[in-house]
Amino acid sequence: MIYMDNAATTWPKPRSVIRAVVGCMEKYGANPGRSGHKMAVQAGQILLYTREMLCELFHLHDPFQIIFTYNCTDSLNLAIKGSVLPGDHVITTSMEHNAVIRPLKEMEKHGLELTIVQGSPEGCIDPDDIKAAIQPHTKLIVTSHASNVTGTVIPIEQIGKIARSCGIPYLVDAAQTAGVLPIDLSRLPVDMMAFPGHKGLLGPQGTGGLYIHPKIKLRSIREGGTGSQSESVFQPDMLPDKHESGTINTPGIAGLGAGVRQILKEGQSKITSHENRLGKLFIEALSHLKAIQVYGPGDQSKRTGIVSVNIGNKDSAEVANLLDERYDIAVRGGLHCAPLAHQTIGTLQQGSVRFSYGVFNRLDEVKSCIKALEEISRE
Repeated sequence: MIYMDNAATTWPKPRSVIRAVVGCMEKYGANPGRSGHKMAVQAGQILLYTREMLCELFHLHDPFQIIFTYNCTDSLNLAIKGSVLPGDHVITTSMEHNAVIRPLKEMEKHGLELTIVQGSPEGCIDPDDIKAAIQPHTKLIVTSHASNVTGTVIPIEQIGKIARSCGIPYLVDAAQTAGVLPIDLSRLPVDMMAFPGHKGLLGPQGTGGLYIHPKIKLRSIREGGTGSQSESVFQPDMLPDKHESGTINTPGIAGLGAGVRQILKEGQSKITSHENRLGKLFIEALSHLKAIQVYGPGDQSKRTGIVSVNIGNKDSAEVANLLDERYDIAVRGGLHCAPLAHQTIGTLQQGSVRFSYGVFNRLDEVKSCIKALEEISRE
């Protein structure tokens, strides 16, 4: 199998990640923070270790500014619903995943005001359009770091500077960039960043996180046991406990820590360069195939490891099935949970065939994908 669906989840998982998950379950799979025995203490230590690994990757100093969640969607719901109220105004873009759009649309039913800034046909967002959309009661700006449909990288530094100058919190959805592109949160004007554990960070599914800048105070959207201040019937106000009610996915987070450690060992720049080489080959080769439409920027430096295509007017799901059954290539066809993005690039009816390569893909695999698309396009 040539696996080209890393935008959905990275596969295969590194052996170190698998060993960390199994090791936790076999050796210290207790409930962290709930007891004082050795296993519970060790479980708590692995949570802190993973926070510290993430701090090293994202250039942060305080590990308790990272909240563990179930996935990036969970993180986005916490950040959005914990920071705005009915009557507030929020700015987002037409290139967002439903993990951003659906919470905002649900809140819009209850009085939230929403502006969706239109992207270009290549999926690009102009920061000046964000600036023009700001109103006196704008309380949040939220954008992806890169589109999950076109791979287009959004200029989060410029948008963040606009938000900071206006005193508006800025939330970034890093679902497609955490672990893939260098992210320096000590320098970037980003107030919150949601990320999954199972994509570019190489960890297991069911893991994710939310970075919260010290100046941001979110309301909790889930209350319950935290293992701290158990004498009180009220939710603790300290981080990370305020937003980590219930039993944490300790085995998954142990695996996430191992995945981040591998990225740090390998080197972020090396991983980014490898994926850029794959993307450059892919896009250049496809540009010579007239029957194939490639979406997103032609410049690889402006996109991540995602190449979405269509072959004439062929149904994208049909092409994806052909790639799977005839060529043993795993991709995703359809709308990728981002209908507004597909509307923006003109593929709402057809969808697109999304190839998303990762750190474990090879040049020969990309060449096999190009050959398969060429053969299907001849039909």
